[in-house]
Amino acid sequence: MTFLLWIVAVILVIAGIVTLIQGSLILGIVLIVVGLAVGPGGWSLIKRR
Repeated sequence: MTFLLWIVAVILVIAGIVTLIQGSLILGIVLIVVGLAVGPGGWSLIKRR
C-alpha cells in the first residue's frame, strides 16, 4: 500500500509541475500540495487507527 501511495504522489506532483509550466498556477499548486499530502511521507489519507 505504501508503494502505491508513493506512485500516486509522484504522479500528482509531476502533473502539478507540468500544469505550472503550462500556466495554470492555482491548479498546479493544488496538485503539488495534494501529491505531498497523499505520499507516505506526508499526511496519508489512509491511516490505521
